[in-house]
Amino acid sequence: MPQFIWLSPDSPHCSTMATWLYEQFQYEYADQSLSDWQAEFAAGQSNGDWPSLVAIEDGQLLGGASLAKADLPGREALGPWLACVFVTPLARGKGVAEALIGGVCARARQQGEARLYLHTQDRTDYYAKRGWKVIEKFERWDKPQVLMARDL
Repeated sequence: MPQFIWLSPDSPHCSTMATWLYEQFQYEYADQSLSDWQAEFAAGQSNGDWPSLVAIEDGQLLGGASLAKADLPGREALGPWLACVFVTPLARGKGVAEALIGGVCARARQQGEARLYLHTQDRTDYYAKRGWKVIEKFERWDKPQVLMARDL
């Protein structure tokens, strides 16, 4: 059974999670080096930009999700965001992502937020089954995207 913890900037899992996100969502980081993103992600654990809940089992990082202040350039008026959702292939299909998303939603509710946003390229159906509603379809980073929201 995984443990779910909020990352700290000095966690050994912080750099790993940032690397996985950088590799998974390369198109979003085209103008940023991996080391710069790792530093930004680590700082975001303490400055509130990217607080991230991670799943760990037997010392191994399984994945994570973030409660981001901003996650979509040009949409600064929206937020906060469910962002940086990633689960390792071996941990998929076991409820890890759903638990991570639930934890991020719970933290947002505790902070007094009434709604969360996300954008996805290819997981619209996954999120729709979990109560997220399509707000808009658009193109960003030369890829189709879907803006979604969920009332908390």
